[in-house]
Amino acid sequence: QVQVVESGGGLVQAGGSLRLSCAATGRIFGNYAMGWFRQAPGKEREFVAGISWNGGSSTYADIVKGRFTISRDNAKNTVYLQMNSLKPEDTAVYYCSAGTYFYLRSPNEYRYWGQGTQVTVSS
Repeated sequence: QVQVVESGGGLVQAGGSLRLSCAATGRIFGNYAMGWFRQAPGKEREFVAGISWNGGSSTYADIVKGRFTISRDNAKNTVYLQMNSLKPEDTAVYYCSAGTYFYLRSPNEYRYWGQGTQVTVSS
């Protein structure tokens, strides 16, 4: 089993940047693909970005492509989400999760969810 804890959220103005972190413990972190998801009030949880077990491959939702970057440091058991050019519509609780394949975008394909970190972007 893998436990994950997200951090780095906060309040930022539109156009600003934030860097989210997801620290993992438990079973070998490097065995898992990792994904970032987000959920806004009243909406379903949606895929944001995914990265392969070794960081060699990644994929993004179209709505964040070019603005967000996912990365990982297996030596630190941590995955990151660098978010630039933030927009009010990026406001949500952001979650990371461990899964088998980085390119899968359904939350159902991922396990070991954290509690999330709130990101609020003001206009």
